[in-house]
Amino acid sequence: MKLSLTLATLASAAAAANQFNGLSYNPKQLKTGACPTVDTVRDDLSILSKYTNQVRIYSVNDCNQGEPVLRAMQNTDWKVQLGLWVSDVESVFQADKKELMRLAGVFDFKKQVSAVIVGNEAIYRKEQTSAQVAAKVRDIKAALAQAGLSDIPVTASETWPYYDPTLISAVDYVNVHAFPFWEGTPIQDAQDKIFSHIYDIKKLAGSKKVVVGETGWPDAGGNFEAAVPSLSNEQRFMKEFICRANMEKIDYIWFSAFDEAWKPVTNASDVETHWGIIKGDKTPKFASPMYDCKGFVPSSKPSSSASSSSASSSSQSSASSGGKSSAGHSASEISDLDGIDSDLASSLEESKTTKTSAASPFAITGFSAISLAVSLAALAGSAFV
Repeated sequence: MKLSLTLATLASAAAAANQFNGLSYNPKQLKTGACPTVDTVRDDLSILSKYTNQVRIYSVNDCNQGEPVLRAMQNTDWKVQLGLWVSDVESVFQADKKELMRLAGVFDFKKQVSAVIVGNEAIYRKEQTSAQVAAKVRDIKAALAQAGLSDIPVTASETWPYYDPTLISAVDYVNVHAFPFWEGTPIQDAQDKIFSHIYDIKKLAGSKKVVVGETGWPDAGGNFEAAVPSLSNEQRFMKEFICRANMEKIDYIWFSAFDEAWKPVTNASDVETHWGIIKGDKTPKFASPMYDCKGFVPSSKPSSSASSSSASSSSQSSASSGGKSSAGHSASEISDLDGIDSDLASSLEESKTTKTSAASPFAITGFSAISLAVSLAALAGSAFV
């Protein structure tokens, strides 16, 4: 009786939720990082049901995350985007693929699974090429089709400078990450910054849908250039992004559900425990509703500064030359997964703090023709530094 009541409560609350399209969610226990159980996931979903009915996880195999998440969602209206981890360790991906197909034989994927996401910023981390990730996307699509699940969309998650035509050709929809915070953007410019990226990616994507797979703003920790973490800035970015995304019918997954106290705090990532909409003790950061779109007026729509092909090429040059164009996951998130080399994770964390020396053309808005030409010339030179 108690179980039935809990499930009914979850189902009812999830059906009524409409504040977020979805939330990034790591089901590991918040204080210790211990592996989840069905009960701990069910408790998390009960809290999150006030805000959404969809979460995204990043690996079905790491810490056996897929099983308790799917089991906790049974007989509810919850949806999950199931992630498969991709790195330079092939066995990690293969283990995730094997577990995905096992779960497909146990649970009702057609009811519970809204997407399968192959990889998370593996190209940004230089652990895979776009061709390698694209091949893995096609591999998973074929495996799901063989299991009678071809209707489930399959995509890959990547930061905006690294979503190229090769990867776009393989995915069912473009799942792009963009974090103005990690570009050192002051909060008053963050809205235009992220939407300039979205518009340029839409040009590259053609007829394929573009979804913002991750974005957010931390409420505490160290500044990143002109980007300042604070509760008010987190709420401002939340309102401006979500209200505008709703107006423009852009789907998104907000990063993230909870502050995760178990993540290591270093000089390079002291914001990593502060991205959630819920505190680490599972109490809300904000009064409800967290944002209000009544009377919201978006800032002027920025114009694209480059063609789809040249924009992608130039932005990749900026990122490869040391620029922090968009948020990659911290080493604390990467090294937590099975098979990830700790030295590689540490080097990634160090690269995350490298200061951007040249502007990407994706970020240019409202410049004169002369300023644009100068900026692009500076960018071209920086690629060889």
